[in-house]
Amino acid sequence: MAHVKPLSPDKLRWHCDPSQIKVAATKDIPFCDIIGQCRAVEALRLGLQMEQPGYNVFVTGSAGTGRMTTVRRMLQEIESKGKIPDDLCYMNNFKNPDQPMAIQLPAGKGKALRADMNRLVDGLVKGIPAVFESDEYQQARKKVAERFNAQRQVVISGFEKELTAKGFKLIQVQMGPYVKPDVLPVIENQPTQLEQLEAWVQEKKFLKKKLDEIKKIREKLLEEMVHAFKDTKQIERELQEALDELSKSVISPIIHELIAGIQQRYNNKKLDKYLESLEEYIMENLNRFQTSEEEPAKEEPKEIGGKVDNFLEFRVNVMVDNSDTKGSPVIIDTSPTYRNLFGSIERIIDRSGAWRTDFTKIKAGSFLRANGGFLVINAIDALMEQGVWETLKRTLRNRKVEILTYDPFFNMFTGTLKPESIDVKVKVVMVGEPFIYYMLRERDFDFVKIFKVKADFDTEMPRTDESIQEYISFARMIIHDNKLMQFRKTAIAALIEFGVKLAGMQDKLSTRFNHISDVMSEANYWAKQDKAKTVTDKHVQKAIDAWIERVSMVEDKIQERIQEGTLYIDTKGSTVGQVNGLSVYDLGEYMFGVPSRITAQTSLGRSGVINIEREAEMSGPTHSKGVMILSGYLQGIFAQDKPMSMNASICFEQSYGGVDGDSASSTEIYAILSSLAEVPIRQDLAVTGSVNQWGKIQPIGGVNEKIEGFYRVCLERGLTGTQGVVIPKSNVKDLMLKQEVIDAVAKGKFNIYPVETIEQGVELLMEMPAGKKSAKGAYPPSTVFGKADRKLRRYAELIREYGVEEEKHERRLGSPAAD
Repeated sequence: MAHVKPLSPDKLRWHCDPSQIKVAATKDIPFCDIIGQCRAVEALRLGLQMEQPGYNVFVTGSAGTGRMTTVRRMLQEIESKGKIPDDLCYMNNFKNPDQPMAIQLPAGKGKALRADMNRLVDGLVKGIPAVFESDEYQQARKKVAERFNAQRQVVISGFEKELTAKGFKLIQVQMGPYVKPDVLPVIENQPTQLEQLEAWVQEKKFLKKKLDEIKKIREKLLEEMVHAFKDTKQIERELQEALDELSKSVISPIIHELIAGIQQRYNNKKLDKYLESLEEYIMENLNRFQTSEEEPAKEEPKEIGGKVDNFLEFRVNVMVDNSDTKGSPVIIDTSPTYRNLFGSIERIIDRSGAWRTDFTKIKAGSFLRANGGFLVINAIDALMEQGVWETLKRTLRNRKVEILTYDPFFNMFTGTLKPESIDVKVKVVMVGEPFIYYMLRERDFDFVKIFKVKADFDTEMPRTDESIQEYISFARMIIHDNKLMQFRKTAIAALIEFGVKLAGMQDKLSTRFNHISDVMSEANYWAKQDKAKTVTDKHVQKAIDAWIERVSMVEDKIQERIQEGTLYIDTKGSTVGQVNGLSVYDLGEYMFGVPSRITAQTSLGRSGVINIEREAEMSGPTHSKGVMILSGYLQGIFAQDKPMSMNASICFEQSYGGVDGDSASSTEIYAILSSLAEVPIRQDLAVTGSVNQWGKIQPIGGVNEKIEGFYRVCLERGLTGTQGVVIPKSNVKDLMLKQEVIDAVAKGKFNIYPVETIEQGVELLMEMPAGKKSAKGAYPPSTVFGKADRKLRRYAELIREYGVEEEKHERRLGSPAAD
């Protein structure tokens, strides 16, 4: 029987020798903030530097691996070297006021244009009235008015002379708020109403014939009056046109000169087009500037808590001001709501209670502020916010931002303004968990077109001299940024060992830097509590132990149940068909191992291996696969010369939750073999390891937690020196056990056995040779396989005998019917 030797203490943990660290303390180490993520960094660099559309970056990986830190650092490098983007402005569209114009100007020019437009308005408000009030303008206006008034007087005077000659007079009749001209006959030197004359006719004081004659003459005069007044109205219109032309001829050169000055300062074709329409509007609305300061223009409804700007349409809304920007903008939006990302059009309530808005209420979002640079958002936040994901895709696809008034409560876009869309060039970096990336890639066809680069952050990196030095440099940065005390070499070594422990393999270092940083901060706290001047390995270990104490309540409860006997686990003696398996509980922030009793019962039958967990719908797919694999192994060993006439039920005792993983498949084989061979299994050993169909023991995860979990049970009950754990030999390189476990092994109180095959595990657990087939294909009878094979042959014979008897019985029952 081959003897499996337990591992020596030096195999159970990789130790970082403090003497190999070439510095006395962390203050002597340079900074290094991006380590262990070469693949992700290269992907980020490609995505950030590619200018073609669609090369946005989705950063994925586990939280705490330095995703955001790396993104920030790389963007800071690019930000300082990038080109400063243009300012973004909205201005009134005089031809279509509900469609404001978007104008882009070099950085800093937006504020300058706003100031120039404000000065232009101030100049017009003061200058135009001053021109109109000047003596020269008033004299010119007076001459024009006199000329047209003379023409009007000629028309009126001629008509009045005709009236006088025919005995009539032109009067003005008051009709409510209006005055109407009328023609009345003059009787006894007084204009007299026709009603009065008709009354006199009735009284025989006036001749009816004469009244009829007066009426005829009056009708003709009224027609002439209409023509005369029509001529005067035409003269008045010509007068107004002449006055307007005079005003424009006087003001036009001044306005043109002011606007031309602005055009020359900015040399922007789109701005030139706006200024041309502005000049036309001013010339057509000079009356708005002719009101003196003592007589302000008629006031519009005021805003609540605000003041009316009578010249609002002349203002400039500088939405994005890059005057203080030093390079390519980097915007990290921690709250990517629709308004925050894509902007909004604000509304106010005026004094009448009505909602209103204008182009100055258009506000930029993160997308426009990041124009020409980079925008960083969290994936889950963007997906959770209503309307954000679809708009983000559309914006990246079209490379245009359209600002709309979005009301998420009604799931609709509202508002009367439709601002001109703005061309943007933004590189979006989205940070999210791996499952979000794969979900979007599978279910959203647009995703792969707009996020062509995946930067995947790993949770571990190779443990090399170079990576250890980078780890130390990272610690130096954390100390500097968080203002921690200096760490001695022993503390640095303890940190590195903790990084290896987190990685779960001796040749790897964990990149869960948030955890490393937390341990450093807490070690600093414990050093202060000890009133130490520097942090040592004792303080680092205290921080690790304190963290475990905070998060290990579930583990403690399970251990209590084992010690009080509520959960059945044996740590001494031997039992047939019963073995201690090892399970791992992953709580997210903490992972621990506990033993589980696995039992097997075998009997005559044809069902093969029955997985009770699967039958109870408590078995995960990986565990079910492991059971099928062990069935294949048993068939390969025992079913080459006979049928497997066996029922074998396997069960995780007292398991009330789901079971998954194949790490118990070798354990289940031992239990079945023990039941078949009727050879007891040592209960002072626990077993873990998956198996293939050839009986090779394969590596599993959580090996350190599993060993420590069973060690704790044995420690509580008292170490005997025979207790231990059987693990796959391929997992030896992953061992990073607690020092107390290593000390127990060194004192011969606990053992860890590496095995490569089922046969080695059988001999270790059952203290009997597993057995090897002879040339005739038989196992020795005094071996575990020989005993199991003998029982299986007996089962096969019984099945065959039972089948023959059953067939004879059926024939006897069926013979009369055959006759």
